[in-house]
Amino acid sequence: MTAARRVDLMSLDDWRALGEDTAGRSELQEGVLIVSPSPVPRHQKAGFRLGVALHPQVPDGVEIVPDVDVIVASGFPPTVRRPDLVIVTASTETDIVAADVVLVVEILSPGTRRQDLVTKRSEYADAGIPHYWIVDLDAGPSIEALTLRDGSYEGPICTSEFDVTAPFHLTIDPTALT
Repeated sequence: MTAARRVDLMSLDDWRALGEDTAGRSELQEGVLIVSPSPVPRHQKAGFRLGVALHPQVPDGVEIVPDVDVIVASGFPPTVRRPDLVIVTASTETDIVAADVVLVVEILSPGTRRQDLVTKRSEYADAGIPHYWIVDLDAGPSIEALTLRDGSYEGPICTSEFDVTAPFHLTIDPTALT
């Protein structure tokens, strides 16, 4: 006997049938559609500044993509997240899946803080995304530069210029994001 699927949960095909998002930001969390307003300008400017700072430092063969859907879990029920920024190793012409992502960045907002610090941290780790940066504009600003080790993330919280060597050499100053 097989278990029946809950009819109120969305599949990836249902998600794709929604079309491009024009009314805000939407994500799919274990088959449940989550809709939220777009981030405030301060948040968006920080993401833009981070992308600009990273762009000249990334090697050939990788791309920086802001505010794009990432399929974190494709099985039923699926999870699709929309990080503030990702660095990917594959072409971005079609779906981005977790296996393509070498670095995912979330910028904390009051309404998504718990999602970014707890839920997404767990989802990204379970999906095997090797690096996760959490930007907190109210704490310094700071970047928590996390690396996946043995199934969970660990790493320092940086409030001044710092260097990382993985996924490749990068130098970032969190104070330049505000």
